[in-house]
Amino acid sequence: MSNKKNKRIYLDHSAATPVDRRVLLAMQKTTKEVFGNPSSIHKEGVLAKREVESARKEIAEIIGAQRDELIFPSGGTEANNLAIFGVIPHWDIGCPNVVVSSIEHPSVLECVRELEKHGVEVTFLPVGSDGIVSVKDVAEAIKENTVLVSIMYANNEIGTIQPIAEIAKVIRRSKSKSLFHTDACQATNYLDMNVLRLGVDLMTFNASKIYGPKGVGALYVKRGIKLSPIIFGGGQEKGMRSGTENTAGIRGFAEAMKIAEKMKEKESARLMKLRDFFIKEVLKKIPNAVLNGDPTQRLPNNINFSFLDLDGEEIVIGLDARGIAVSTGSACANISVDGKVSHVLLAIGNNQNFARGGVRFTLGRETTKEDIERIIKELSLVVKNLYK
Repeated sequence: MSNKKNKRIYLDHSAATPVDRRVLLAMQKTTKEVFGNPSSIHKEGVLAKREVESARKEIAEIIGAQRDELIFPSGGTEANNLAIFGVIPHWDIGCPNVVVSSIEHPSVLECVRELEKHGVEVTFLPVGSDGIVSVKDVAEAIKENTVLVSIMYANNEIGTIQPIAEIAKVIRRSKSKSLFHTDACQATNYLDMNVLRLGVDLMTFNASKIYGPKGVGALYVKRGIKLSPIIFGGGQEKGMRSGTENTAGIRGFAEAMKIAEKMKEKESARLMKLRDFFIKEVLKKIPNAVLNGDPTQRLPNNINFSFLDLDGEEIVIGLDARGIAVSTGSACANISVDGKVSHVLLAIGNNQNFARGGVRFTLGRETTKEDIERIIKELSLVVKNLYK
């Protein structure tokens, strides 16, 4: 008989999700039976190509796109790089302007900082204390030389959901011919991903956040948009992403997308109840705890607290020792190495004493109310010990 007290509780689903058993079975079947190179013209190659194209069609249908509007890079980071670096060479403007929010994922922020070194003008939009970008600020930031606006759909650290459809409308009304890109990696499990309703030109998402495999992502590119590749070689993916396609990974991605879409509404409602219970109890029971981001306009599974004058990593380590996995924020920004606090927590107005104590809890399909009750108890003890 298992001891529930010794059960590991994983609450870092924004960093990575376990692979769904159904996804794993689909990938195993593909790995065994469809092993050819999709670029080969023999039977094995043709079968692999059909598998890739079948998966591409299934994913495209889920997001309201055409099959030829989908590219498979290695993940969200590569997709963001391709979207940002890929559009710039196709604009005949002396000094192009790019608009991004101040709370983007590092794979967007580091791209635009690199563009700045090469003469591209970058506008960094602020967010409110709720972690949400103002549509008005976006409208005012767009200039005639703006070629790209990139605003993430849902933030990876504090879970705040951005008004993507409304932003798309102001971009269309502007005098610029700007394209609109959104990083939707965190949104895929819970929010509407239909590109037509969202009004986006480019959209990034990946498999590892939706109980699929690591190492495979997708970039939606609206028909008619020109991109320059950032990886060169055999010219796969319509010349946009050279390298042999990850057939099994792409099949797993399609299976994960179908499962996520089917259970999205019900699972979102379940997690929202757990999220709100968690927030209410922590604010009631733990002194000096502050919720980061809007309390309701956030992902159903995301909770982010700051604890005054504490180090978030010490809380993470303390909980890990008690069998609970959480994080300080983005897995792609190693705070312990570069010594910086979260740029997201600073952007929403936290001072250093609060921002340093940020901890992210992201729930998943296996999370129960009993898990949440245990975490609240253990978190209270960890925080109390650190204040001694």
